[in-house]
Amino acid sequence: MDRHALQTRLCQYRSHYIEEQAYARRGCHLLQDDPDCFFREGTGLHVTASTWILNPARSATLLMLHRKLEQWFQPGGHADGNENVIAVALKECSEETGITEADIHLLDPAIFDIDIHRTPQRGREPAHQHLDIRFLVEIDDRLPLAGNSESHALRWIPLHEVHAYNKGLSIHRMLIKSQEWLRQQRIQGLT
Repeated sequence: MDRHALQTRLCQYRSHYIEEQAYARRGCHLLQDDPDCFFREGTGLHVTASTWILNPARSATLLMLHRKLEQWFQPGGHADGNENVIAVALKECSEETGITEADIHLLDPAIFDIDIHRTPQRGREPAHQHLDIRFLVEIDDRLPLAGNSESHALRWIPLHEVHAYNKGLSIHRMLIKSQEWLRQQRIQGLT
């Protein structure tokens, strides 16, 4: 997926979550107006990508305790110039979990969720915002998790316990969406 394809998807994105629909519109305009939005050097809004991870039983998600932010989040990170946000999401997932990309299975190439969130100033890095493009993936929960220096811990969290780890609106939205996705898969006889 290149910049043009992502912009088209953002411009055509539909969500019954009002805030997410607004994020998609803002992202559509960002990709049209800012040639450097895939780089983190600017002080404004820039593109990141992440993964909402399910285990094969579809009963748990993998979250990481982010070292800098001291909160539980899904793996993800900066595009650093790469316009292929699916590739960015899978690379970041691999780096932050220690799981090889070959063992990370994209469940759907469609955008799973869109979020805009503020990142506070840290050291010489100014406060800025991320336009986070999220994808739904599966990882076998029996694989060892090596992690990396960006997290204190990685943990498979049963879906019904996610709110004990992060009560954020975007995490709640992805949790609800994953449950809706599972229902749809069952209706279609795919799970």
